Parts: sequence; C-alpha cells; structure tokens
Amino acid sequence: MHAAIDRLLAAADGIILGKSRQIRLAVCCLLAKGHLLIEDIPGVGKTTLSHTLARLFGLDYQRIQFTSDMLPADIIGSTVFDAQAHSFSFHPGPLFNQMILADEINRASPKAQSALLEAMEERQVTVDGVTYALPQPFFVIATQNPIQQIGTFPLPESQLDRFLMRVELGYPDHQAERELLMGVPRHQLISQLPAQLTTQQLAELQQAVQQVHVAPALLDYLQAIIKFTRDSDQYPCGLSPRAGQALLAAAKAWTLLSRRHSVLPEDLQAVLPAVAGHRLQTGNHDSGAVVAPILKRVPVF
Repeated sequence: MHAAIDRLLAAADGIILGKSRQIRLAVCCLLAKGHLLIEDIPGVGKTTLSHTLARLFGLDYQRIQFTSDMLPADIIGSTVFDAQAHSFSFHPGPLFNQMILADEINRASPKAQSALLEAMEERQVTVDGVTYALPQPFFVIATQNPIQQIGTFPLPESQLDRFLMRVELGYPDHQAERELLMGVPRHQLISQLPAQLTTQQLAELQQAVQQVHVAPALLDYLQAIIKFTRDSDQYPCGLSPRAGQALLAAAKAWTLLSRRHSVLPEDLQAVLPAVAGHRLQTGNHDSGAVVAPILKRVPVF
C-alpha cells in the first residue's frame, strides 16, 4: 500500500511542479477524511491540484463554479413535480459525487455557501424534510480567492471550520516555472493519469490512519498547544475541541505517509499551520506566521 502512495505522490509532483509539501498536505487531508480549502490568487494551479487528486484517487469528480447568483438548489438539487406520476421526485444536483471542487467558493453568497454545511459535516443533505446520503467517500476541495479581490464574500467561521486544512500554493520557483512554460499543458497530462488507488484501498488507508498510535505524552503536547491558543491574547479565538480532533487526525495521516506507526511532535508541528491557521481568526493569511508563536513558546514534553 505504501508503494501505491509513493506512486501517487510522485505522479502528483509531475503535474504540480515544485509543490511537494502542499501535495503531501492535500493527500494527508484526504486520508484523514477531511475537506481541503486552497486559498490563493487565480492561475497558480488550485483547480489543477484538485483534478489531479481526483484522478489519482480514482474518484468521481464534479466541478461546481460558484457565482454570486447561485442558489442552494443549484448545488444540492431540487424536488420536481412529475405530472405523469402525480408525485414529486428529487433530482440530485452536482453535489452527489465522490469529490467536489467548489471553485471560487467565496464568490457565492453566504446562502449558497451554507448549502455545503450539512454535506461536509454529515455526508448527507436534507431537502423538503427528506435526507439523502451522499456517495462514499465524499470530499470537498474548495478554492478561494484572496478576500481583497472584487466580488468575494468572506467565509463564515462555521464554514471555515468544516475544512480540515487550508493550504496556499504560491508562485512556482524559477525551474518549475520554466518546465511549465516549455512542457505539455497540465490538462493534457491529467487526462492521461491512471488511478493509483481503488476506493477499497482508500478506505483501508483511512482505517490505518485511525489505528496510528498516539502516546500520552503526545496528547499532553497537543493539549498544551490548544490551551496556549485559548489563553494567549494573540488569538481572538482559541482552538475548539473539534479543531483539536482535526489536528490529531491530520498528524496521524502525516505519520502514516512518513511510514511510521506512532505520532511524533514533528508530525503535529508539520500539519499545525494548515489545520490551525484558518481557525485562529487573526486576519493573517500566512498560516506559518499565525502558528509561529505556538511553535516557539509551547515546549515539547
């Protein structure tokens, strides 16, 4: 199974050049059964990354372009009256796929954004009092433009908290950009990518993540981090219990990708910016800078 993961990471590195850490975080997020928010300016590969992951994981994929006039029914689906059957029937929307790309999610109104809340938390949607289960597995990868850009709506805290991780891609380095300029267009390469995992193998890896060992001392360190964010005047709002669970799940997945069986403090530190940066509500979009005081002042037990 580790060989398949290595092939998956190598294939993704061949598409998204020079972004190995971000790719590893994205894969880690999916193995931890989480949703991923990619925030950056247009044109740096956010959509390409999501499509690449869908192909490599062998998942049904649907892109939903969020716009200011979008309604929840455009995402979830709607109940339509069938004149011949004299009854109402539910017509599923694009949300009913294994992987959803919510493209430019912050260009939609808060009403449309809220259509994803139940789906992301419960893996189901409710329409006219009837609950419909979503496909398994179910992942949302959302892209977001910087909030200062025209025509964007900030994601509310409740929506941000549904994302296990937030990552930024940034500009490629000189060599990676030269390869992009001279190489085959990325969409052509993506269309040729074979799946590296089956749905069953993905489920087995997700189960393996849950079985990664966590020592009591590591839990002490995690709780010290959580307590620091709640007590420090540097953060308007400390990490919630759900954020603590997310941080532990991500650290376990990172450990599994590192081919180890027990979580180390370094694993927790590796995923901390992506998991905690968007939850601490400092207004700073540099996740590394947001969590720097934590890494500096919370001692490793």
